[in-house]
Amino acid sequence: MDSPLPQDLGTRSGRLLVFGGPYSNLQALEALQGIANQLQIPAGNVICTGDIVGYCAQPEAAVQLVKDWGVHAIQGNVEQNIIRGEDDCGCNFAEGSRCDLFSRAWFPYAVRSLSAGSVAWLSTLPLQLSFRYAGKAVAVLHGAATGIADFVFASTPWPVKETSFAATGAEVVLAGHAGLPFADERAGQCWLNAGVIGMPANDGTPRVWYLLLDDTNGRFSYTFHAFTYDNCRAHELMQTNGLPDSYAHTLLTGIWDNCEILPEAEKALQGRAIPLP
Repeated sequence: MDSPLPQDLGTRSGRLLVFGGPYSNLQALEALQGIANQLQIPAGNVICTGDIVGYCAQPEAAVQLVKDWGVHAIQGNVEQNIIRGEDDCGCNFAEGSRCDLFSRAWFPYAVRSLSAGSVAWLSTLPLQLSFRYAGKAVAVLHGAATGIADFVFASTPWPVKETSFAATGAEVVLAGHAGLPFADERAGQCWLNAGVIGMPANDGTPRVWYLLLDDTNGRFSYTFHAFTYDNCRAHELMQTNGLPDSYAHTLLTGIWDNCEILPEAEKALQGRAIPLP
Protein backbone atom coordinates (compact mmCIF):
# COMPACT_ATOMS: atom_id res chain seq x y z
CA MET A 1 0.00 0.00 0.00
CA ASP A 2 1.22 3.48 -0.83
CA SER A 3 1.17 5.44 2.43
CA PRO A 4 2.41 8.94 1.68
CA LEU A 5 1.75 11.97 3.78
CA PRO A 6 -0.69 13.98 1.69
CA GLN A 7 -0.07 17.63 0.98
CA ASP A 8 -2.74 19.52 2.90
CA LEU A 9 -4.24 22.40 0.91
CA GLY A 10 -6.35 23.61 3.81
CA THR A 11 -9.85 24.82 2.98
CA ARG A 12 -10.69 25.59 -0.63
CA SER A 13 -13.61 27.62 -1.91
CA GLY A 14 -15.08 28.64 -5.25
CA ARG A 15 -15.33 26.40 -8.30
CA LEU A 16 -12.62 23.75 -8.65
CA LEU A 17 -11.57 22.24 -11.98
CA VAL A 18 -10.26 18.67 -11.75
CA PHE A 19 -8.61 16.81 -14.62
CA GLY A 20 -6.58 13.67 -15.10
CA GLY A 21 -4.06 12.09 -17.44
CA PRO A 22 -2.68 14.72 -19.82
CA TYR A 23 -0.52 11.85 -21.17
CA SER A 24 1.92 14.26 -22.90
CA ASN A 25 -0.96 15.59 -25.03
CA LEU A 26 0.00 19.27 -25.23
CA GLN A 27 -2.91 20.20 -27.49
CA ALA A 28 -5.47 18.93 -24.96
CA LEU A 29 -3.64 20.68 -22.11
CA GLU A 30 -3.61 23.99 -23.94
CA ALA A 31 -7.32 23.70 -24.68
CA LEU A 32 -8.11 22.92 -21.05
CA GLN A 33 -6.04 25.84 -19.82
CA GLY A 34 -8.08 28.02 -22.15
CA ILE A 35 -11.30 26.64 -20.66
CA ALA A 36 -10.09 27.37 -17.13
CA ASN A 37 -9.26 30.92 -18.16
CA GLN A 38 -12.68 31.39 -19.78
CA LEU A 39 -14.33 30.11 -16.59
CA GLN A 40 -12.09 32.42 -14.55
CA ILE A 41 -10.88 29.55 -12.40
CA PRO A 42 -7.44 30.44 -10.99
CA ALA A 43 -4.56 27.96 -11.03
CA GLY A 44 -4.90 27.49 -7.27
CA ASN A 45 -8.34 25.98 -7.86
CA VAL A 46 -7.20 23.54 -10.56
CA ILE A 47 -6.20 19.97 -9.68
CA CYS A 48 -4.49 17.30 -11.81
CA THR A 49 -4.81 13.67 -10.68
CA GLY A 50 -1.49 12.57 -12.21
CA ASP A 51 0.05 11.03 -15.33
CA ILE A 52 1.06 14.34 -16.85
CA VAL A 53 3.39 12.17 -18.93
CA GLY A 54 2.05 9.35 -21.08
CA TYR A 55 1.31 8.01 -24.54
CA CYS A 56 1.46 11.19 -26.61
CA ALA A 57 4.27 13.10 -28.30
CA GLN A 58 5.15 16.12 -26.14
CA PRO A 59 6.10 15.06 -22.61
CA GLU A 60 8.58 17.88 -21.98
CA ALA A 61 6.22 20.61 -23.17
CA ALA A 62 3.33 19.09 -21.20
CA VAL A 63 5.32 19.04 -17.97
CA GLN A 64 6.50 22.59 -18.49
CA LEU A 65 2.95 23.81 -19.16
CA VAL A 66 1.62 22.24 -15.96
CA LYS A 67 4.59 23.59 -14.00
CA ASP A 68 4.22 27.12 -15.37
CA TRP A 69 0.44 27.06 -14.97
CA GLY A 70 0.92 26.52 -11.23
CA VAL A 71 -1.94 24.09 -10.64
CA HIS A 72 -2.01 21.49 -7.88
CA ALA A 73 -0.80 18.16 -9.28
CA ILE A 74 0.09 14.77 -7.87
CA GLN A 75 2.36 12.04 -9.18
CA GLY A 76 0.80 9.30 -11.23
CA ASN A 77 2.43 5.91 -11.68
CA VAL A 78 4.18 7.15 -14.84
CA GLU A 79 5.83 10.04 -12.99
CA GLN A 80 6.73 7.77 -10.10
CA ASN A 81 8.50 5.27 -12.33
CA ILE A 82 10.33 7.99 -14.27
CA ILE A 83 11.59 9.45 -10.99
CA ARG A 84 12.70 6.00 -9.81
CA GLY A 85 14.53 5.29 -13.05
CA GLU A 86 12.40 2.23 -13.81
CA ASP A 87 12.29 0.77 -17.31
CA ASP A 88 8.49 0.52 -17.54
CA CYS A 89 5.52 2.78 -16.86
CA GLY A 90 4.25 0.92 -13.79
CA CYS A 91 0.74 1.04 -15.23
CA ASN A 92 -0.21 -2.39 -13.84
CA PHE A 93 -0.75 -3.84 -17.31
CA ALA A 94 -0.73 -7.62 -17.67
CA GLU A 95 2.66 -8.94 -18.79
CA GLY A 96 2.68 -9.45 -22.56
CA SER A 97 -0.63 -7.65 -23.12
CA ARG A 98 -1.05 -5.15 -25.94
CA CYS A 99 -0.87 -2.26 -23.47
CA ASP A 100 2.32 -3.70 -22.01
CA LEU A 101 3.89 -4.09 -25.45
CA PHE A 102 2.91 -0.55 -26.48
CA SER A 103 4.39 0.85 -23.26
CA ARG A 104 7.78 -0.47 -24.33
CA ALA A 105 7.66 2.13 -27.11
CA TRP A 106 6.08 5.20 -25.55
CA PHE A 107 7.66 5.01 -22.09
CA PRO A 108 11.32 5.06 -23.26
CA TYR A 109 10.38 7.89 -25.65
CA ALA A 110 8.95 9.86 -22.74
CA VAL A 111 12.00 9.25 -20.56
CA ARG A 112 14.49 10.40 -23.16
CA SER A 113 12.32 13.41 -24.05
CA LEU A 114 12.24 14.84 -20.53
CA SER A 115 14.87 17.28 -19.29
CA ALA A 116 16.61 16.73 -15.98
CA GLY A 117 14.85 19.83 -14.71
CA SER A 118 11.44 18.42 -15.55
CA VAL A 119 12.19 15.12 -13.80
CA ALA A 120 13.41 17.06 -10.77
CA TRP A 121 10.18 19.05 -10.70
CA LEU A 122 8.06 15.90 -11.03
CA SER A 123 9.87 14.51 -7.99
CA THR A 124 8.55 17.43 -5.92
CA LEU A 125 4.92 16.49 -6.58
CA PRO A 126 3.08 14.78 -3.72
CA LEU A 127 1.42 11.39 -4.08
CA GLN A 128 -1.79 12.65 -2.49
CA LEU A 129 -3.56 15.90 -1.68
CA SER A 130 -6.10 16.62 1.03
CA PHE A 131 -8.35 19.61 1.65
CA ARG A 132 -11.76 20.65 2.92
CA TYR A 133 -14.41 21.83 0.51
CA ALA A 134 -18.06 22.68 1.12
CA GLY A 135 -17.75 21.15 4.58
CA LYS A 136 -16.38 17.85 3.28
CA ALA A 137 -12.99 16.18 3.66
CA VAL A 138 -11.52 15.56 0.20
CA ALA A 139 -8.60 13.33 -0.83
CA VAL A 140 -6.89 13.40 -4.23
CA LEU A 141 -5.07 10.22 -5.24
CA HIS A 142 -4.05 8.58 -8.50
CA GLY A 143 -5.23 4.98 -8.42
CA ALA A 144 -6.34 4.07 -4.90
CA ALA A 145 -4.98 4.28 -1.38
CA THR A 146 -4.02 0.63 -1.77
CA GLY A 147 -1.72 1.38 -4.72
CA ILE A 148 -0.90 4.18 -7.12
CA ALA A 149 -1.56 1.90 -10.11
CA ASP A 150 -4.68 0.16 -8.79
CA PHE A 151 -7.57 0.39 -11.25
CA VAL A 152 -10.88 1.55 -9.78
CA PHE A 153 -13.91 1.85 -12.06
CA ALA A 154 -17.59 2.63 -11.63
CA SER A 155 -18.30 -1.11 -11.47
CA THR A 156 -15.53 -1.80 -8.94
CA PRO A 157 -17.22 -3.18 -5.81
CA TRP A 158 -17.94 -0.54 -3.18
CA PRO A 159 -15.94 -2.33 -0.44
CA VAL A 160 -12.81 -1.81 -2.58
CA LYS A 161 -13.53 1.92 -2.64
CA GLU A 162 -14.30 1.93 1.08
CA THR A 163 -10.69 0.93 1.73
CA SER A 164 -9.50 4.25 0.29
CA PHE A 165 -12.11 6.25 2.19
CA ALA A 166 -10.99 4.56 5.42
CA ALA A 167 -7.28 5.06 4.69
CA THR A 168 -7.65 8.76 3.86
CA GLY A 169 -10.48 9.75 6.19
CA ALA A 170 -12.11 11.45 3.21
CA GLU A 171 -15.77 11.82 2.36
CA VAL A 172 -14.89 12.64 -1.26
CA VAL A 173 -12.15 10.90 -3.25
CA LEU A 174 -10.90 12.48 -6.48
CA ALA A 175 -9.07 9.74 -8.38
CA GLY A 176 -7.42 9.16 -11.74
CA HIS A 177 -5.64 6.31 -13.56
CA ALA A 178 -8.73 4.48 -14.88
CA GLY A 179 -9.11 6.69 -17.97
CA LEU A 180 -12.91 6.92 -17.70
CA PRO A 181 -15.02 9.62 -16.03
CA PHE A 182 -17.53 8.41 -13.44
CA ALA A 183 -19.19 9.09 -10.11
CA ASP A 184 -20.13 6.59 -7.42
CA GLU A 185 -21.95 7.83 -4.31
CA ARG A 186 -23.09 5.82 -1.32
CA ALA A 187 -23.84 6.53 2.32
CA GLY A 188 -22.50 10.07 2.27
CA GLN A 189 -19.28 9.15 0.48
CA CYS A 190 -18.47 10.08 -3.11
CA TRP A 191 -15.84 8.62 -5.46
CA LEU A 192 -15.23 10.88 -8.45
CA ASN A 193 -12.97 10.25 -11.42
CA ALA A 194 -12.62 13.19 -13.80
CA GLY A 195 -11.44 10.92 -16.59
CA VAL A 196 -8.38 11.96 -18.59
CA ILE A 197 -7.67 14.65 -21.16
CA GLY A 198 -4.86 12.87 -23.01
CA MET A 199 -6.99 10.12 -24.58
CA PRO A 200 -10.72 9.81 -25.35
CA ALA A 201 -13.01 7.91 -23.00
CA ASN A 202 -13.68 4.93 -25.30
CA ASP A 203 -17.08 6.42 -26.19
CA GLY A 204 -16.58 6.68 -29.95
CA THR A 205 -15.86 10.41 -29.95
CA PRO A 206 -12.52 12.26 -29.76
CA ARG A 207 -13.81 14.34 -26.84
CA VAL A 208 -12.01 14.31 -23.50
CA TRP A 209 -13.31 15.08 -20.02
CA TYR A 210 -12.86 17.18 -16.91
CA LEU A 211 -14.79 17.71 -13.68
CA LEU A 212 -16.08 20.88 -12.01
CA LEU A 213 -16.78 21.03 -8.28
CA ASP A 214 -19.05 23.76 -6.93
CA ASP A 215 -19.70 25.01 -3.40
CA THR A 216 -22.49 27.50 -4.11
CA ASN A 217 -24.48 28.17 -0.92
CA GLY A 218 -22.06 25.91 0.94
CA ARG A 219 -23.40 22.79 -0.78
CA PHE A 220 -21.15 20.28 -2.52
CA SER A 221 -22.01 19.54 -6.16
CA TYR A 222 -20.22 18.37 -9.28
CA THR A 223 -20.64 18.28 -13.04
CA PHE A 224 -18.69 16.49 -15.77
CA HIS A 225 -17.78 18.27 -18.98
CA ALA A 226 -16.38 17.11 -22.33
CA PHE A 227 -14.40 19.23 -24.77
CA THR A 228 -12.68 18.97 -28.12
CA TYR A 229 -9.19 20.14 -29.06
CA ASP A 230 -6.76 19.86 -31.97
CA ASN A 231 -6.66 16.07 -31.83
CA CYS A 232 -5.52 15.91 -35.46
CA ARG A 233 -2.32 17.72 -34.53
CA ALA A 234 -1.79 15.43 -31.54
CA HIS A 235 -2.30 12.43 -33.83
CA GLU A 236 0.13 13.81 -36.40
CA LEU A 237 2.84 14.35 -33.79
CA MET A 238 2.45 10.81 -32.47
CA GLN A 239 2.93 9.42 -35.96
CA THR A 240 5.87 11.70 -36.72
CA ASN A 241 7.64 10.53 -33.57
CA GLY A 242 7.08 6.81 -34.15
CA LEU A 243 4.71 6.29 -31.23
CA PRO A 244 2.16 3.45 -31.25
CA ASP A 245 -0.17 3.96 -34.21
CA SER A 246 -3.03 2.26 -32.38
CA TYR A 247 -2.98 4.91 -29.67
CA ALA A 248 -2.60 7.68 -32.25
CA HIS A 249 -5.67 6.31 -34.06
CA THR A 250 -7.65 6.41 -30.81
CA LEU A 251 -7.18 10.19 -30.73
CA LEU A 252 -9.23 10.32 -33.94
CA THR A 253 -11.82 7.58 -33.37
CA GLY A 254 -12.46 7.73 -29.64
CA ILE A 255 -12.26 3.93 -29.50
CA TRP A 256 -9.55 2.28 -27.43
CA ASP A 257 -7.27 -0.20 -29.18
CA ASN A 258 -8.20 -2.78 -26.56
CA CYS A 259 -10.15 -3.10 -23.32
CA GLU A 260 -7.72 -5.32 -21.43
CA ILE A 261 -7.81 -3.26 -18.23
CA LEU A 262 -11.60 -2.92 -18.13
CA PRO A 263 -14.11 -4.95 -16.13
CA GLU A 264 -16.91 -6.54 -18.15
CA ALA A 265 -19.37 -3.76 -17.31
CA GLU A 266 -17.08 -1.08 -18.76
CA LYS A 267 -16.16 -3.21 -21.77
CA ALA A 268 -19.84 -3.35 -22.70
CA LEU A 269 -19.97 0.46 -22.88
CA GLN A 270 -17.37 0.85 -25.63
CA GLY A 271 -18.56 3.25 -28.32
CA ARG A 272 -21.58 4.41 -26.31
CA ALA A 273 -22.34 7.93 -25.13
CA ILE A 274 -21.35 8.68 -21.54
CA PRO A 275 -24.38 9.89 -19.50
CA LEU A 276 -22.87 12.04 -16.77
CA PRO A 277 -24.25 15.00 -14.80
